[in-house]
Amino acid sequence: MSICPKNKSSKSHRDKRRANWKMSAPALVKCSKCGALMVPHRVCAKCGSYNKKEIIQVED
Repeated sequence: MSICPKNKSSKSHRDKRRANWKMSAPALVKCSKCGALMVPHRVCAKCGSYNKKEIIQVED
């Protein structure tokens, strides 16, 4: 058995419901050590630091 709606939903009503499914741009912040743009609360890909502490070694 499948879902059986009582009344037909119009195309405009269906599309209004689907209008809120949009992508948002990722939030970017500057690294506190090197100044490169990075995703917040992640290790910086350029310098390998997080919260002004070196977490991973990055080769130049």
